Amino acid sequence: MAQRPLDIIHRALDSNVLVELKGGREFRGTLKGYDIHMNLVMEAAEELQNGESVRKLGHVVVRGDNVVLISPNLED
Repeated sequence: MAQRPLDIIHRALDSNVLVELKGGREFRGTLKGYDIHMNLVMEAAEELQNGESVRKLGHVVVRGDNVVLISPNLED
């Protein structure tokens, strides 16, 4: 049975995800929540540049219309 995108994101709750936004900004953190608009709540979030952490942000809410991709680490 094919998986729907929200099913995959639901399985990624409480695990680390990489989120890329429009404009090329990237964030990594623990996915704590989401909604059907792809608004995301993350904790222990940090901004990345060239794969390296440049700024620790803590709790963040990412507006869904800025999200280009979410890469869950389902091996956690």
